[in-house]
Amino acid sequence: MERLQKVLAQAGVASRRKSETLIVAGKVKVNGVVVTELGTKVSSSDRVEVEGVQLVKETYVYFLLYKPRGIISTVDDEKGRKTVLDLFPQIEQRIFPVGRLDYDTSGVIIMTNDGDFSYLMTHPKFGIKKKYIAKVKGIPGREALRKLETGIDLEDGKTAPAHVKMQSVDKKSETALIEITIHEGKNRQVRRMFDAIGCPVQKLRRESFGNVTTHGMNAGEARELTKHEVKQLRVLAETGKIG
Repeated sequence: MERLQKVLAQAGVASRRKSETLIVAGKVKVNGVVVTELGTKVSSSDRVEVEGVQLVKETYVYFLLYKPRGIISTVDDEKGRKTVLDLFPQIEQRIFPVGRLDYDTSGVIIMTNDGDFSYLMTHPKFGIKKKYIAKVKGIPGREALRKLETGIDLEDGKTAPAHVKMQSVDKKSETALIEITIHEGKNRQVRRMFDAIGCPVQKLRRESFGNVTTHGMNAGEARELTKHEVKQLRVLAETGKIG
């Protein structure tokens, strides 16, 4: 017997958190009966439906996408803008992005239909590190960089400690390239952190997610993660170390 939200996540319906929302909203039936209790457990013999569609467990797939700027990292968009799913026209599984990158940010994003894996990758308690390269307006001093490292007070809470490294400075244009590594996923977090020290981001790219990078890839390209890469990501979430 497994909790219903876990079964939905494992079947690729959505992340576990989103699956809980679907249950509470009364959109899930078990053996023809609407279930809204999150503690409900089901077995493999139970018939589960989500919004009238019977649950069929899919084979898990894992992709690394180099998201270009100007693409929405959701499965659909009410404004009709291009989403990350448009870059996977031949994929039969119902994949979704693991976390998000905002419209103007490029770089690493993982796509999967494995809700449990998505939960491991995105919940802050598992500490998966994400490295970004930011081109910012202004040249922050040591004290400003120190604030980024120790935590910035944002409206939705103080950020966790970050690793920050100045890569280069262009005094003529008054810009700097800065590497910043975080393990949280607050909305537009990196941009807001730099805004807080008076150095707005002009361009932002996520260079790595855990142990995977877009090295050798062009924007818009995708590839399947190897079994070893997926295993390493799981080990990172569970132990904080590469297996």
